Amino acid sequence: MALNLIKLCVGVETIQELEDWIARRLADKKRLGQPVEHTHITRMAPKRVDELLSGGSLFWVIKGQIACRQKLLDVRVFTDGDGIGRCALVLEPILTRLRPRPMRPFQGWRYLAIKDSPEDLFGGDAAEDMPEPMRRELVSLGLL
Repeated sequence: MALNLIKLCVGVETIQELEDWIARRLADKKRLGQPVEHTHITRMAPKRVDELLSGGSLFWVIKGQIACRQKLLDVRVFTDGDGIGRCALVLEPILTRLRPRPMRPFQGWRYLAIKDSPEDLFGGDAAEDMPEPMRRELVSLGLL
């Protein structure tokens, strides 16, 4: 059974800003001759890796709302140059926008069951065509 992770996207104001940041990082890796894959490094490694890799995603909380997700491709545990254990979450570089849902701040990452995950926005969904600030405001007012 698949399982997801959820994490705050600190320092990012919009989904577009996150997409631009990912594109810059991938371009830098290509320019430097490094493997062109999108990774996010965390301090703690999840223990339920098999469930995460059976179709799970990393859900991003942006400005107090679960806003988008990235499919998890791999989880790699390693030790950094200072001898500290780390975990690289290898992610699909494409962001899938979600039907926004409020989320309070928390530290680190958390597991997110499939049944508790917000729905994807699909083409033709009126909310998908709205500017992100308007979508956030409507969610905060309970109208979306």
